[in-house]
Amino acid sequence: MDSLIKVSRLGYRYNHHWVVKGVDFELFPGELVGLIGPNGSGKTTLLKLIAHLLTPKEGQVLWEGQPLAQFSQTQIARRMALVSQDPAFVFPPTVLEVILMGRSPYLKRFQLEGSPDLQLAEAAMAQTQVTPLQGRRLNELSSGEKQRVLIARALCQEPSLLLLDEPTAFLDIKHQVKILDLVLELNRKKGLTILVASHDINLAAQYCRRLILIREGRIEVMGHPGQVISEATIQKVFDTAVVVDQNPLTRTPRITLVSGHQGHA
Repeated sequence: MDSLIKVSRLGYRYNHHWVVKGVDFELFPGELVGLIGPNGSGKTTLLKLIAHLLTPKEGQVLWEGQPLAQFSQTQIARRMALVSQDPAFVFPPTVLEVILMGRSPYLKRFQLEGSPDLQLAEAAMAQTQVTPLQGRRLNELSSGEKQRVLIARALCQEPSLLLLDEPTAFLDIKHQVKILDLVLELNRKKGLTILVASHDINLAAQYCRRLILIREGRIEVMGHPGQVISEATIQKVFDTAVVVDQNPLTRTPRITLVSGHQGHA
């Protein structure tokens, strides 16, 4: 099978500090892949490079074998959607207005959304279960509701690739599961290829078929969760003591943190 995205020797630096360096990997159609690593390891920068929001200083990103640099930003937006942690709006729009923003790559300048665009927005709202919220302002929503709205906007772009940057950050455990269940459903039922950056290793291992672990902008190891998550690797990359065993329900690797005060009252 040919890859959808190929990242080749990718590098990016801010001034003289390399935050991504020599990164190589491929994403194949229909995959759900987790991108994990410590804070500051380059996860967000890597997603922005793939989405062409940042221009690589080294290497390139290929879309179905073609350099992404040859595509316009509109062409890229019709192929992939990036859901950031918390986009800012000067004036808080309604939920429906936010979701319809996903149609902008398909509209001419000053063109208003038509009936087909509204139908796509309604379908996206139904998929993400935010239809009852469509008249509310974005700043009136909970973090979990807002995340579902942003995913609905991304679906309205009709992408083949969905990039998610820490979609469960700041959510309680109930809403973490709801968001990742939605991500898994989109992957399985819509066939979306999804790359999700996550700080929660256990959730990433439970939901993703393949993991990419990065440290200081470089890939440390990638493979299925059992290959990536070991006590030695996690302790090395995160510089903290852990115990790795199996989730009794999913049989995926599970990490338990070891406190320096373990065993003390």
